[in-house]
Amino acid sequence: MCHVIVTCRSMLWTLMSIVVAFAELIAFMSADWLIGRAKPLVNDIKASAEPYRPTLGIYGRCIKVANLKRVTLCGPYAENFGEIASGFWQATSIFLAAGLLLLCTVAFISIFTMCFQSIMKKSIFNVCGLLQGIAGLFLILGLMLYPAGWGSQKVQDYCGHDASPYKVGECSLGWAFYTAIGGTVLTFICAVLSAQAEIATSSDRVQEEIEEGKSLICLL
Repeated sequence: MCHVIVTCRSMLWTLMSIVVAFAELIAFMSADWLIGRAKPLVNDIKASAEPYRPTLGIYGRCIKVANLKRVTLCGPYAENFGEIASGFWQATSIFLAAGLLLLCTVAFISIFTMCFQSIMKKSIFNVCGLLQGIAGLFLILGLMLYPAGWGSQKVQDYCGHDASPYKVGECSLGWAFYTAIGGTVLTFICAVLSAQAEIATSSDRVQEEIEEGKSLICLL
């Protein structure tokens, strides 16, 4: 018989696990990791047009094209993995993708923890917490390697020749970089909360309500 067990701590862990996975996914896909120096509009004939600041991501970029609507075009600058700006960014992509895969897996599993709290006699919360801890380590490695790629030719085109490893030059950091850092911190918080969620769903009070024959158990 399936017992649906909902507690504040387990629900908080589930919601945070989903939010963290989405945050890291959006950050990874975004082109707003670096905000470049001011440039004239692409295909602009008028020299008096106001310049803009293009953005550069791990594998994508956003530029503006001069036309009636001054459209912003975003897309990958790398057609394949080998064309990513530097070897450091390639490693960053691998580590972030590995961490993201684990986070998405946990987010998917967390939805079902209300009905299934264990599998093969192992607590799902503990297993998911371990996976989130490993994902956090992958994310940290990726974020540590990312600034080492600032010396690549691609980054210097956007940030000037002063750009070098761990020196951003004329660029500034975009929201995607900070989102990835925030998501990494929350990943470790989720790993800690998973233990609290396991304690809450296996408490004596929950066992008493199961023995009373209740299939839906909601506890604060």
